[in-house]
Amino acid sequence: MIIEPVTAETETQNAVIVPAETLARIAAAGKIADRSGSFPAEGIRALHDAGLLQATVSKRYGGQGGDLDTLVQIISQVGTADPSVALIVTMNLANHLAQAERNHWPNDVYQQIVSEGRTRPILLNAARVEPDLGSPSRGGLPQTRARRTANGWAISGTKRFVTGSEGLTHHLVWATTDETPTRVGTFIVPAETPGITIVKNWDSLGMRATSSHDVVYDNVTVPIAHVLDLVEAGKGQQDNLGHALLTLGLTSIYLGVGEAAAAAFAKFAHDRIPANLGRPIAETERIISVAGEIDLLISSARTFLFDAFALHRDDTLHLLRVRLIVGRQLQEAVGLAVRTLGNPGLAAGLGLERHFRDIQAVLVHAPQEDTSLTMLGRSAFARFKAAREAETLETNLPLRQAVQ
Repeated sequence: MIIEPVTAETETQNAVIVPAETLARIAAAGKIADRSGSFPAEGIRALHDAGLLQATVSKRYGGQGGDLDTLVQIISQVGTADPSVALIVTMNLANHLAQAERNHWPNDVYQQIVSEGRTRPILLNAARVEPDLGSPSRGGLPQTRARRTANGWAISGTKRFVTGSEGLTHHLVWATTDETPTRVGTFIVPAETPGITIVKNWDSLGMRATSSHDVVYDNVTVPIAHVLDLVEAGKGQQDNLGHALLTLGLTSIYLGVGEAAAAAFAKFAHDRIPANLGRPIAETERIISVAGEIDLLISSARTFLFDAFALHRDDTLHLLRVRLIVGRQLQEAVGLAVRTLGNPGLAAGLGLERHFRDIQAVLVHAPQEDTSLTMLGRSAFARFKAAREAETLETNLPLRQAVQ
């Protein structure tokens, strides 16, 4: 597989294509999982069967060696079929990508994971958010404790919003040690380890099949070396700017949702033939105009997103701006489709109702919208202050030269 940076123009040339039959399988199962709020096992299995759960495993471990572009291309396509599956898979692919870039896992542990992943779905995800702490993007240290034992660590604590919880094979638990001085790190916990309880309390408006339940860890034992990035507590804060590129990648899931909503709108418009009109509503000026507005919002969102990946990877503030703009445009596009169709748009059968629910989550991922806006605002004020100081310096320069 050869992966090159993707723009809106070259995307189709260098794309990783998720097979149509895989997407159809995911979509069919996704409707059922959404209604029941159950873990989308069939959708995950479909991606495993297509060889895509390990698409970002490094070639040195026998993987495909895909990069962040690979991840984005996969999840944007899967997002059209089932965004819940796409979100779960994003977390998995991102963890493999981190290992490919940083090589921070214990080698034997990671090799075993990759080996098992060739025969069955292996899912990794971080467990970071806590009831009292909230999102790590807002600062603070985890209350989950890693107590040193004779043979390793004992992990105790509660995590919230653990995406994919019921289907994870490995929990990556962010915890604070009981040492002096305290350290913070991520502990590798196989799902079958005794002491793990999944509290099935995820009952969300959208993304219902992500299985983002609470998880309780009660004296869960972990071998001494099964920990990632164990550092002094003050160095363990989440870097929101550093995560800007991956956060923008998450937005591509919802690009898929928007495109699925546009397709549902178009289908209804062409199938709906009112008796008093005698022709599809797709031939009326009003519906044509709305279709154009939806196309403008979604197509430009796609362009903004992929151009940011291709041209602005190192400009974290630009990535934050694009993420917010794209998210807002996708929300508006799906909302417009629903508002235009009225009651049919709210009926489950068409699919727009589900897309409308799912798109509400586009800007809830950390850093949340208010955090991103605060970072942008501080940067804008810093630029203003610097410009004013430079202007003042330039104005006073002739006077200083005269005095000299």
